[in-house]
Amino acid sequence: MNAPRKVAVVTGSRAEYGLLYWVLHDLRAATGIELQLIVTGMHLSPEFGMTVNVIEKDGFAVARRVEMLLSSDTPGGVAKSMGLGVMGMSDALEQLRPDVVLVLGDRFEILAAVQACLVHNTPVAHIAGGDTTEGAFDESIRHAITKMAHVHFVTNELSARRVRQLGEDPQHVHVVGNPGLDHLKRLPLLDRAALADALGAPLGVRNLLVTFHPVTLEPGESERQFGELAAALEATGDDTTLWFTRPNADTGGRALSARLDSWAAKHPARAHVHASLGQLRYLSLMAQVDAVVGNSSSGLYEAPSFRVPTVNIGDRQRGRLATSSVLDCAPERAAIQATLVRALALDCSAVVNPYGDGESSARIVSALAALPPRAELLKKHFHLIEAPRG
Repeated sequence: MNAPRKVAVVTGSRAEYGLLYWVLHDLRAATGIELQLIVTGMHLSPEFGMTVNVIEKDGFAVARRVEMLLSSDTPGGVAKSMGLGVMGMSDALEQLRPDVVLVLGDRFEILAAVQACLVHNTPVAHIAGGDTTEGAFDESIRHAITKMAHVHFVTNELSARRVRQLGEDPQHVHVVGNPGLDHLKRLPLLDRAALADALGAPLGVRNLLVTFHPVTLEPGESERQFGELAAALEATGDDTTLWFTRPNADTGGRALSARLDSWAAKHPARAHVHASLGQLRYLSLMAQVDAVVGNSSSGLYEAPSFRVPTVNIGDRQRGRLATSSVLDCAPERAAIQATLVRALALDCSAVVNPYGDGESSARIVSALAALPPRAELLKKHFHLIEAPRG
């Protein structure tokens, strides 16, 4: 009898775990696969909600915890966190000896994990490569992971073309969609009354879901841009309830979080701040709000499936595939206010989400089960798109 294929999955943030949930569920249930879950980054930080507890409450066994996140979001602090991540992941790989490591996205915690895999000769499968987000250094991280990965689970055909353009083997590029959309078919959402109970506060006449992350390619701009957003939200009036989720642990994230707390404290009746809502509350709230506001990828990934408009602020998501319910605007209060007015009047009833059909997890697990031998995966070749001349 063949030994089960050991698939290690790395998660370092609340948003990424939400996207991976059904992949983890299906890997755990799959015959011939042993799931090894490695938890790191913000999951292990009380400041960001200690969301490893959520993971374990969901019934997933954590194979290894890799502490790496320093209490500093300066460039030096983030770089040192990455160094700790590489060392911790190296230890985890030596102990677990996975056959393949599955990662998602473009955060620095994931880059650290993949760097360790590279020198350990451990194949990497990467979800959501080929996307573009020109306003954050995540762009470079994502493409770097693509070049270190051996199997690519992309969310759409345009991203698949970009991955192939980077020289990756077309037979290992799979268009699977966004696994976060699997929740829409498999997770019963809370109705309005149950959601209010879960949130500990009633929904308003009008509701906005707001997430604003640091703009990592524009040093010094994040706080200014948040100030412009806050000024625009100030003008929405007392009948609008604002539901905030905290920014990520990127460079400048803690200062941004402090600004958020300071502003919300001045509006206690209508501003609610959560370190982490968890996937059930977050998606249930998204289904109920009148618009999603900020610069989070969830406004482009998930919101269209709820026929909810998105006010996408600034350049952080620039270049990412977006449908007609996503309205881009400059990070200036007048532009945000005007775009919010447009969004609230927008008819999204015919919007089609370009990121898939909610069946991504099954495709990913099937492809992982059918992977060729390790040695074959590791010996990569640069595949030219165009035929050589002459």
